[in-house]
Amino acid sequence: MLADIFSNLWFGLSIAVTPTNMLFLLLGAFVGMIVGLFPGFGPAAGIAVLVPLTFGLEPTTAIIMLAGIYYGSMYGGTITSILINTPGESATVASTLDGYPLAQKGRAGPALVMQAIASFIGGTIGVILISALAPSLADFAASFGPSEYFMVILLGLLLLTTMMGANKLNGIISALIGFAIGTVGVDVMSGVQRYTFGSPELIGGIYFVAIAIGLFGVGELLHCVYVGQHRKPVERISLNFKSAEFWPDMKDYVECKFTVLRGSIIGFIAGVLPGSGATIGSILGYSVEKKLAKDPENFGKGEMRGLVAPEAANNAASAGAMVPLLSLGIPGSGATAVLLGAFLMWGLQPGPMLIESDPGFVWGLIASMYLGNIILIVMNIAAIPFFVKFLDIPYVHVIPVIVLLCVIGTFIIHASMIETWILLGAGLLGFGMKLYGFSPAATVLALVLGSMAEENFLQSMIISNGNLSIFVERPISLVLTVAVACIVAAPLAYRAFRKAVPARSQ
Repeated sequence: MLADIFSNLWFGLSIAVTPTNMLFLLLGAFVGMIVGLFPGFGPAAGIAVLVPLTFGLEPTTAIIMLAGIYYGSMYGGTITSILINTPGESATVASTLDGYPLAQKGRAGPALVMQAIASFIGGTIGVILISALAPSLADFAASFGPSEYFMVILLGLLLLTTMMGANKLNGIISALIGFAIGTVGVDVMSGVQRYTFGSPELIGGIYFVAIAIGLFGVGELLHCVYVGQHRKPVERISLNFKSAEFWPDMKDYVECKFTVLRGSIIGFIAGVLPGSGATIGSILGYSVEKKLAKDPENFGKGEMRGLVAPEAANNAASAGAMVPLLSLGIPGSGATAVLLGAFLMWGLQPGPMLIESDPGFVWGLIASMYLGNIILIVMNIAAIPFFVKFLDIPYVHVIPVIVLLCVIGTFIIHASMIETWILLGAGLLGFGMKLYGFSPAATVLALVLGSMAEENFLQSMIISNGNLSIFVERPISLVLTVAVACIVAAPLAYRAFRKAVPARSQ
């Protein structure tokens, strides 16, 4: 088993270390850190905006770059959390609790270095665990057919509830919008056009990239303008990594040696569970560390362990989220939903057969994540003074540049004005969803998975001559069907139990 893992990793490294792949890995990691610096932007928006720039690349190279943006943003998002008390995205919210107080104490340098080290260890542990799990997933792959795929996709759709927030009705409406958009185009079985309104440009459907860029990119920027993010004054901070005060002391390393391990394991588990993701992982990491501490009263006042725990967790979670994405085709967050769309755009079908059908891609991607974490820790520490200066650029000057990139990137894919208008419409929709508590992530996930569910369901019906028993005839599909039934029944049973308990007490 261990020999197979090393053999596969060596094979993956031979693919990842080509000059082209290394160049785009470096570019993706750097861009990811920049994306993380923009408050409210996040990895989903960064990936969506830059997907068009990967056209013309090999699929492996393109996904390596986009994945680099994904986990690179976890590094960059903490810089603003520490320096200006503004998390770059939701996964770094927990890092503000002790990161900013550390900066106020004059320990911004040690805090930034420790978060880079914790991010590196958490990300590397996550990738090691992926490497260990991948061979088992490959052995499991051969037993999947259309019925199993459909039930897995249905399981993923049910997990949409984890992205819906507190208002489930708004979340359901968000998902239905995604399903509706996914019906535009040609029916995969009959060839009949649906909702194209006579436009030849819509025969192929509404392109995923235009919707994703609009909802996450333009929508997020419009919301930032609405809440006044562009008016916030720039806090000028000076850091010099040549100074002794820039580096952590031995006490920091000793106190955090077990913290980083606990945070990494918690984060990876949270990432593997579809719907949990880096945000929940980071909060869990922080909460567990505070509960285990002998001095919990110090947390929130500039405690290094309170920064290291969520940082290790969110980076391990970003690695863990690749497990359900690669093995089952289930994205657990908005960012991995956009990644799933990029996979499909490149003709790569995430799921149980991917490791069997394209091992070079899978192991090349996994190996690139090892290399990406090495690049990121070096870049993150060495470029901290640069990124601090980068924060001096007023947000009002950055927003028009990003909007222009969104429009140009969407137009150049097919030179289609309709897709450009769809982008702008999706941007307004994304702004409204953000403003009124709807879920752009649920819309994107429903858009991506809805058409896949339809295709696999119809294939299953053709194979079985319309007999629904195909979903319970084979052991794996039966287990998945039972799992789906349990997920549907559990909330109903819980409500019935809650009603019955007060009745008995009376």
